[in-house]
Amino acid sequence: MSQSLDRALTVLAALADGPRTLDQLAESAGVHKTTVLRLLRTLEAHRFVQRTDARHYRLGATLFDLASRAIDQRDVRRLAEPALRELNERTGHTVHLASYESGEVVYIDKYESKHPVRMYSRIGKRAALHCTAVAKVLVAAFDEDRRAEVAASITYTPMTANTITTQAAYLAELAAVAERGHAIDDAEHEDFIHCVAAPIRDQAGTVLAAASVSVPKVLLDRPGLLALIPDLLAATDTASRACGWVPPGED
Repeated sequence: MSQSLDRALTVLAALADGPRTLDQLAESAGVHKTTVLRLLRTLEAHRFVQRTDARHYRLGATLFDLASRAIDQRDVRRLAEPALRELNERTGHTVHLASYESGEVVYIDKYESKHPVRMYSRIGKRAALHCTAVAKVLVAAFDEDRRAEVAASITYTPMTANTITTQAAYLAELAAVAERGHAIDDAEHEDFIHCVAAPIRDQAGTVLAAASVSVPKVLLDRPGLLALIPDLLAATDTASRACGWVPPGED
């Protein structure tokens, strides 16, 4: 990667956290202010960056346009939308769609809760591999060798008292998820939110994505969360069929 491109990407990554001054961006990139200023002028000309006032810069419209177009190109997002929107309407809770890409699980769609109590998440945000239901579903879909490879790559940071913190426990959890066909985040990522997730498949049966229902514990206890699983599985079945999947015995 060229040095200029590397610095420009560093600047954009810094701006993803909010508006920054020239001094702050120079510090993030580890270069002199004049170098960052040249980069900002080029990025601004192409609308990747926008000046908000005399001192601050923020991400520009071109990035949002590119991100929107990239997301729209994902067939699974488009094909799953009716089923997931209906699931959101039926349950009233937050529904996510996530995919596995280059060693990371990323949220590619979200339907907001109908309740006043909402969770912080966004399209494009990464989901922790060891403590989110969508990640468990996606990694559980791999063969045992690849699961082991992913499990060995994880830093098992404890997010709550319920977080899985060992490779052996994670692999056991993945095996259980693969067997029962859905995953549970039992307040493992955030101690006030729990979640259930299930796979969406293509015509070959390959898992394309995972859909989840996330609920603050103040709204539903664990039995209430588990009672959402039939609705979730019905939605992922409908979404999978839209992606070309035919259940065994129906073909």
